[in-house]
Amino acid sequence: MDLSPIQNAVASGSYATIADACDELMLQVASRGIAYQEDWPFTVHLLGHIFANDLNSARFLWKSIPQGLKESKPELVAAWRIGQCLWTRDYAGVYDAIRGFEWSPEVAGLITAFSENYTKKMFQLLSSAYSTIGVADVAHFLGMSEDEATNYALQHGWTLDSSSKMLTVKKPKIITEQKLDPSKLQRLTEYVFHLEH
Repeated sequence: MDLSPIQNAVASGSYATIADACDELMLQVASRGIAYQEDWPFTVHLLGHIFANDLNSARFLWKSIPQGLKESKPELVAAWRIGQCLWTRDYAGVYDAIRGFEWSPEVAGLITAFSENYTKKMFQLLSSAYSTIGVADVAHFLGMSEDEATNYALQHGWTLDSSSKMLTVKKPKIITEQKLDPSKLQRLTEYVFHLEH
């Protein structure tokens, strides 16, 4: 079995393509009547779906993995723990699951990239959901210490009221699209038509 497309995606940091590459290769292997092998990169495959925020596919993959492999591969179980925390919206648990395992060099870059993306996503959610929020809550949602969370928020333009330990959110700029008024389009069409004739 040629795993080079998957290995190349991991090596090049093309983490968003890993799940699709794994799914495609898995279908090719299955179409030839070849059963799963123990060397299949289940951990990378599972993390690829988690990275792509495709929790349904991650769940179905997890259910399809033979129980013996789950029991013999602690890194696979640790990857699934991240998926479980995402599924149950246990925000702090995601970070605990990431930090709670000594990841192999093969997936360490993928885990780091996922963690950074997840932190950015959580920060964007906080930015859109709150106008003020406590430092402890930001630390909880970002999986950081209170000092780290405060520094992170301040770097992104938020302000701190140190007496109340409350952060004031800098709202993201909302980009509004200009809608074309149909009557203006009609007038323009008539004008162009008039010029041509």
